[in-house]
Amino acid sequence: MAISDESERRPHAILIAYPTLGHVIPSVHLAIKLASRGFTITFVNTHSIHHHTSKAAANKDHNIFAAVRENGLDIRYTTVSDGLPVEYDRSLHHDQFMKSLLHDFSAHVEELVGKLVKHASPPITCLIADTFFVWPSTIAHKFGLPYISFWTEPALVFSLYYHMHLLRQNHIREDSVDYIPGVNAIHPKDMMSYLQEKDTSTLCHQIIFKAFDQVRGADFVLCNTVQELEPHTIAALQSQTRFYAVGPIFPLGFTKSAVPTSLWSESDCTHWLHSKPRASVLYISFGSTVHVAKRDLVEIANGILLSKVNFVWVVRPDIVSSEDEHPLPVGFEEAVGERGMIIPWCSQIEVLTHPAIAGFLTHCGWNSTLESIWSEVPLLCFPLLTDQFTNRKLVVDDWKIGFNLGDRCGSITKEQVSENVSRLMDGRSREELKTAIREIKKNLGDALTTNGSSEKNMERFINDLQAKVSASPA
Repeated sequence: MAISDESERRPHAILIAYPTLGHVIPSVHLAIKLASRGFTITFVNTHSIHHHTSKAAANKDHNIFAAVRENGLDIRYTTVSDGLPVEYDRSLHHDQFMKSLLHDFSAHVEELVGKLVKHASPPITCLIADTFFVWPSTIAHKFGLPYISFWTEPALVFSLYYHMHLLRQNHIREDSVDYIPGVNAIHPKDMMSYLQEKDTSTLCHQIIFKAFDQVRGADFVLCNTVQELEPHTIAALQSQTRFYAVGPIFPLGFTKSAVPTSLWSESDCTHWLHSKPRASVLYISFGSTVHVAKRDLVEIANGILLSKVNFVWVVRPDIVSSEDEHPLPVGFEEAVGERGMIIPWCSQIEVLTHPAIAGFLTHCGWNSTLESIWSEVPLLCFPLLTDQFTNRKLVVDDWKIGFNLGDRCGSITKEQVSENVSRLMDGRSREELKTAIREIKKNLGDALTTNGSSEKNMERFINDLQAKVSASPA
């Protein structure tokens, strides 16, 4: 698809976010970043994600980007069905949700892309889709579009998945893996949970295998990381694919986003936090998707009681299961009294940047990790699933900006929780961690300056994309 007059024809990207919150958030801010550089974006959400975010925000605008459109950014918005009713409990029926994404969602996306390619103005020039989808390369090829794969996790995780064929050939022995290009020796326990499992016949495994077959057909890969954080891994990937580190992808000014993305109503913690001394509060959150085992949740709660620390704890409605309405121990809230605030959801950026916050007990999701670094808040790591184990390795072993709470689910005790919370909140330990975290934050900040690596990589990507589109037959 040739551009006849680049001064009059804006690049127009279809951007499709994977329908879980940890993927939607960076996709939203990638859309804003590209639109601020002259792109027209058609952002595609699922009916379900739109329904829940609109309900949580009491948002009457169909376009969740209405506020940023008022600032002149051309971001259009549409939704498609993932094949399930909007109120269907995807958390409780995870495998059914995965099957629907695999079969039904792709058909709806293909139909939408076909319509946009025929009728959109300016014309569609490329497809940007989350790496975990199993169809983008096929659909992009069908409609003659360049395909950009968007990876929302660190380059290390991408590289391990990208080289699964090497891992399968070597059967991932118990000792360290030292044959992945650009990756230092890594122990299997530090790999993503799916690569630690012996049964690779599950639906999730099949989706991962297919997704990384598809990514080999991508024209470009955008990654939410920073060149200086993972230089060797990124360099090795760049020798095999067009890989651009363009992170950290944050809302402008690292403030609460103008685009509603929360699946639950956000509680305002500001007044309560104002009442607490500086650097005296532990923030606890295990993300938006993964469940915590009831036994672990009880041990964490009892450990928090033992530690006597002030805390804000996000206990989302389905944290154990949407069938367990009261997951915390009986009497817990009464026992903690004024030193604890338990909420269903919040603006994490607003909480992490409050001066009362001293530490973050986290599942080590990649968004949470980057936000914690930017806020200079040390981490206490309790990974639960997928990339979180590998992120924990980066945090604890490589960057030394946090401590480890437990190696596997089901292994922690309340005494262990209390001891590690106290260690994290201790002034001397915390200052050592903060010194290290400031160095990592400097890398993130420098990358986003005009001459920083992420800004240069984004510019290089846009130029490379324009060159590819211009060279394509009309």
